[in-house]
Amino acid sequence: MQQLGAESQADIGDFVKLFAVITVMIQSIISFLMQTSLPVGQQFLLGGIYEVVKFSASAFIFGILFSSTRTHPMARLRDYPRFMINRWHILFIPSILWTTVYLIFLPQLQQHGHYHNLTSFGWQFINGNAAPHLWYNVMMLQFIILMPIFWGLARWCTGKPQRGILIFSLTLAFELVWHWIYKLEIFHGPQAQQWYLFDRIFPSFIIFAVSGTLLWVFHESICLFVMKHWGLLVTIWCLLLYYVTFNFFNYGTPVKLDNASYYLPSMIFYNLASIGLIATIAMYMQKFRSQWLPLVHWVALYAHRAYLSHVFWLYWNWKLLAHWAIPLMIKFPLLIIMTILLAFISAYGFHWLWSTFKYSFHFRHLING
Repeated sequence: MQQLGAESQADIGDFVKLFAVITVMIQSIISFLMQTSLPVGQQFLLGGIYEVVKFSASAFIFGILFSSTRTHPMARLRDYPRFMINRWHILFIPSILWTTVYLIFLPQLQQHGHYHNLTSFGWQFINGNAAPHLWYNVMMLQFIILMPIFWGLARWCTGKPQRGILIFSLTLAFELVWHWIYKLEIFHGPQAQQWYLFDRIFPSFIIFAVSGTLLWVFHESICLFVMKHWGLLVTIWCLLLYYVTFNFFNYGTPVKLDNASYYLPSMIFYNLASIGLIATIAMYMQKFRSQWLPLVHWVALYAHRAYLSHVFWLYWNWKLLAHWAIPLMIKFPLLIIMTILLAFISAYGFHWLWSTFKYSFHFRHLING
């Protein structure tokens, strides 16, 4: 279990971020495909895949909190300025730049209306409406800003498993109530339009932040338990997948992705089970010193920047393939491959260009990650 802390290898957070960034790209691609006229069978196929990968946002939060807690052991408020300077360059600046790109060059991708003056431009900029996937980025950055709270939580729970159980139970109870309110008031409810920002404020995903923090604090005992009972975890995951997919398809046709919401009480448990499976894969690969660990770590470093850019590349890939009549079974994987490659090539390429410029002018070095 000590290998989980190795700086040169991938930790559980890296694995979770890897799965999160790939699955969020798949979600975006399915969203584009579902806007076309598809036979019912293909709608159900894509809808089923969409439901399987509907853990990406939760997984990203979990992975970020796990890795940030691991790399800042016993951190305190005095460590916050240095932490935020680093995250400003690694997370906030790419977010600002890509949001600007979407609003200026692809304004047709905006959600919940379009800007028409400077005020509405600013509103679309800060609330995540600049592109279909940026709602999540707004929520994720809130957890970065609130990181001292989770550092404090980690210190408070260290060596005190009873406190960890208490915090997890209280957070889970709060999240269930929060999601139940969403189900009643927003999900096909009377406040569906007025309260749409509900999904991009941090309480909607706080259980995954707390879980990521606590997993690092108690990783030795939890990891041993999970590795011994991985079969039970697989069984639970399968049952939960059946339940959430059955509920999704129960809305009938045409299949609408809006019915596959993150904010249903059942999705809390499905997402936690999915993250648990990914963590189990990470532990086994660590245990056997897989040769893929450095690649996983590299992908995790650029996951956020690739995530930011992927809808930009997907849009142009979509336009390119629209000129050919390609069967879905070819078009779908082709879009996945093209989008993933371009997103990561651009993420690394822009980082390389900036690093070259930075060192040429002797700017201060910042850790990438």
